[in-house]
Amino acid sequence: MEIEPIAHIHTAFPTKFGIPRQSGLVPELEGTIVFEPQYRDPDALRGISGFSHLWLLWGFSEAQRKDFSPLVRPPRLGGNEKRGVFATRSPFRPNSIGLSSVELVSVDQTNSQGTVLRVRGADLMDGTPIYDIKPYISYTDVHKDAVCGFASNPDEGLLDVVIPAEYEQVLGPDAEVLSKVLERDPRPAYHNDPDRVYEMRFSCWDVRFKVAEGTLTVVSVKRA
Repeated sequence: MEIEPIAHIHTAFPTKFGIPRQSGLVPELEGTIVFEPQYRDPDALRGISGFSHLWLLWGFSEAQRKDFSPLVRPPRLGGNEKRGVFATRSPFRPNSIGLSSVELVSVDQTNSQGTVLRVRGADLMDGTPIYDIKPYISYTDVHKDAVCGFASNPDEGLLDVVIPAEYEQVLGPDAEVLSKVLERDPRPAYHNDPDRVYEMRFSCWDVRFKVAEGTLTVVSVKRA
């Protein structure tokens, strides 16, 4: 079977580093889904505005692996314990397909790109290929008694985030959303060096930060 992208999503993350590890963890994050020209027929989206949330099936375009590995190291377990690949959401899979649930904010008509979808809560890198979109159905897709294995606590490991006033002023409205992203600790799970300076891209900003004793402090912000 051959599949091709029906669309690509545009987000605040030009690189992988810093992207939330699950969809919906930072609901304030917005993205825009732009369809490929052959899929811009408005009839293909007729009725979609009646749904509040969508499922996105997409490709791990920056996480390719040629060899199959049955075991991976989930970040939730500190990157030190192994679990079966099919018991995780690791990007290193036999078929590099991701699944995310997002909130549908609006269905917008444009002159140059046809109908585009504005969504919130996506955990995707800018330019990620979208292979399919399906409506989220609450009475079948929500399982209230579901058991989540080793990923049962969504707020485990949250950091306190300090963005000095001078950088908040530079960031403007991006400061609040960036803080929500940083509190989820974008570092590799096995890193714990208080003197190390990390750098990530967020929207049009280069952001540098340190982490010590549960507090993440932004040390510089500049336009990329």
